[in-house]
Amino acid sequence: MFVRYKDDGRGRSVPVAKVYTSKEHNIRSSQIDKDALWAIRRMQSSGAEAYIVGGAIRDIMLGRHPKDFDIATSLSPRQVQRMFWNSRIIGRRFRIVHLFFGDKIIEVTTFRSDEENFEDGRNNVYGSIEQDARRRDFSINSLYYNPANGQLLDFNDAMEDFRRRQIRSLIPLSYSFSEDPVRMIRALKYQATTGFALRRDVRHAIKKNAANIESCSISRLTEEVSKMISSGYAEAIFLNLQKYGILTYILPIISMYLEYPSVHEALSEMDGKVRKGIESGTPLAKDEIIAMLLKPLIVFDNPEGTSAEELFREGFRQAKILISPMTPPNYELEKAVDRLLEDMGIKRSRNRKSAEARIPRKKPNNMGRKSAANEELSSGPKKSRKRRRKAKAIPPEPRTLAEEHDL
Repeated sequence: MFVRYKDDGRGRSVPVAKVYTSKEHNIRSSQIDKDALWAIRRMQSSGAEAYIVGGAIRDIMLGRHPKDFDIATSLSPRQVQRMFWNSRIIGRRFRIVHLFFGDKIIEVTTFRSDEENFEDGRNNVYGSIEQDARRRDFSINSLYYNPANGQLLDFNDAMEDFRRRQIRSLIPLSYSFSEDPVRMIRALKYQATTGFALRRDVRHAIKKNAANIESCSISRLTEEVSKMISSGYAEAIFLNLQKYGILTYILPIISMYLEYPSVHEALSEMDGKVRKGIESGTPLAKDEIIAMLLKPLIVFDNPEGTSAEELFREGFRQAKILISPMTPPNYELEKAVDRLLEDMGIKRSRNRKSAEARIPRKKPNNMGRKSAANEELSSGPKKSRKRRRKAKAIPPEPRTLAEEHDL
């Protein structure tokens, strides 16, 4: 390990980060998505800084395979967009860039300044990597990996928190959870998924600000619940949320029945199947996960004397109430209810358009190539062909993200 210094403006060198070499950490470039590597090489070749950051590095440090790879860079969103034609700028409070590779999206953020006022909502103020590191939500998400030289940059003693197995907030707790209450959910989720302990000040701040969850939009909370039940740690996360009085704001009905043994058994079984699917590379469909979540809670009166269509309508009605105020797509709930009925040996006729048929079809992604990295490595001369003017492709709508981006 060596130390990174910078000039403090008075001619003195001050330490700003600990730098770990490839021999001192367990991260290898082979564990990084090849398109993310390609994008970083392209940014760095222009003279810019670019790193893999956030949850991907946290997961690799824990010996897991990350689902998403995010990049932080010194380039502005507009500069990134000009560099990559398969890109799109999104966001209002803080503008970020999505790079499209088929159905995969790589998120690129510009280093943020820490000199702005956290409470005034001005987040499009850019700064240095040192400032950006101080704007991360928790220390375990604040490591920066440079695949070009294998160095891991630590500006916040995050490696020490990994050794101590603790979750520490980097944003002052006096307004971190009031500014963005979803951070409380993330803290409790990280505690459940990593096995790390929340620091005492974080625990106290969550208890103090739990009611602020009510101010969050339903779409954001729905996205967080979707991540929870798809993580393989839903039972532990739900118990954490219940302990701090947050689950009652997110899933009030499930919060009421969480202590029932049948609900615990269903959550445990669901988590086991979800983890098995993740490990095998064949993740479970969302409707299958929802069906396992709702199975002990949906009750049919007199199923023998009721038609399949009436049972479906009753099951769907109960599902909407049980998962309220969350609003997952109706076709997912419909397919989940159909699964529950089929487990009872009941299969309704599909006279009307089925839930599966109503699933919105994915439009072809015209933003770009399936894999830029593969394209770059392909050999052979390119055939010259006359260019024809084509209508400009309309990029697909991006997936839902938090209003404030925290990695």
